Amino acid sequence: MYFEDLSKEELSTEYHRLLARYHEYLAMHLSLDMSRGKPSVEQLDNANELLTNVTHDDVIDAAGVDIRNYGEPDGISELRDLISQIINIDSKNIIIGGVASLNLMFETISRAYLKGLANSDTPWSKLQAVKFIAPVPGYDRHFQVSDYFGMQIINIPLEENGPNMDLIEGLVKNDPLIKGMWCVPIYANPEGTVYSHETIVRLASMECAAKDFTIIWDNAYCIHNLYDDYTPEIYNVLDIAEKYGNPDRFINYFSSSKITYAGGGISALAASDKNLELLRETFSRKSICEDKVNQMRHFKYLKDLDNVHKIMKQHASVIRPKFEMVLDIFDRELSEVKTVHWTKPKGGYFISFYCRPGTARRVYHLCKNAGVILTSAGASYPHGIDPYDSNIRVAPSYPTLDELKTSAELFCCCVKLSIAEKLLNISSNL
Repeated sequence: MYFEDLSKEELSTEYHRLLARYHEYLAMHLSLDMSRGKPSVEQLDNANELLTNVTHDDVIDAAGVDIRNYGEPDGISELRDLISQIINIDSKNIIIGGVASLNLMFETISRAYLKGLANSDTPWSKLQAVKFIAPVPGYDRHFQVSDYFGMQIINIPLEENGPNMDLIEGLVKNDPLIKGMWCVPIYANPEGTVYSHETIVRLASMECAAKDFTIIWDNAYCIHNLYDDYTPEIYNVLDIAEKYGNPDRFINYFSSSKITYAGGGISALAASDKNLELLRETFSRKSICEDKVNQMRHFKYLKDLDNVHKIMKQHASVIRPKFEMVLDIFDRELSEVKTVHWTKPKGGYFISFYCRPGTARRVYHLCKNAGVILTSAGASYPHGIDPYDSNIRVAPSYPTLDELKTSAELFCCCVKLSIAEKLLNISSNL
């Protein structure tokens, strides 16, 4: 029998059992963090070579430039060549940025507002409105950039093979104020969705009323596979878009934040010649060059594509058991709860959990009250507003296995407790 189909008396008994269990967690005075997809200490330790691997013998790069000095604003050539192999885009179209790809995305949108991008008739700031498409659930920091610039965000459901393309094509064909969209094409945050080739072709070829319609293609998780038998193809979206007459449509972003050091890695941007010319102009006003010493550290650590894949397998060996533990606990504790479901991703950093509609904020509050911090309910939707109050992003990577077991079991207790409260019409001060 499903949890929701219990009689009122049975449900009341179960509610009091769950309440007693919850008070046991309160007595443990927990302080656990599942709020973001942070690499664990073990993962960070794998990259400690970065702290010492550049010596005086390494200060001259392949182009003959002293990496301690100014020069090479696009980044050192050996690292650009390696990133080219990772993201399957020619190195001539790649610029290496600083420690976070989010900075590059913010700078790109800033450029669009101040001066426009390739094919813009006017800076976006001069328009009566700017609209941006957001596949949902999605990445909260993308939405925060949109909010900062005052964009009108259009929610589009994220489905099995990517965003609902029928809806997108119908919208962009007729509205010149829709200037672009956010995309995380491989292991989308938080759903774990991988965009199909058909979806990518439709994005590249669709008719847009805005000549400067730009897709922010965030490839943050493109090589973060959990299983050796599943490795999504990384498509060269610049070439695909050029084939359909839209060479400037995609701007591709990459980051090592979850490969090496979070907040101390490298980022990269890949774009058409026309967009690169404009973005270089913007970047040159901000900085003469990025940190080439850090770029050399990363090249020496990453070495080549085979070694990158070896490093990613090390990451997977650490976080795969964590994902599997959480999913096993969900299966064990929640299999008889019919109004919840969750994703079972093949890669990336998140499990997307769907509570009974109207209870996600309550689950978040109960967990927080017991000392387990989650990403805020609703964070995966623009403006933090989940219209169904249902989705919670679960991030298993950072805690230890023991901490994770406690957190996941508490989470399940809170999920069922919130449903029982709702069905029994109980208002609690917890």
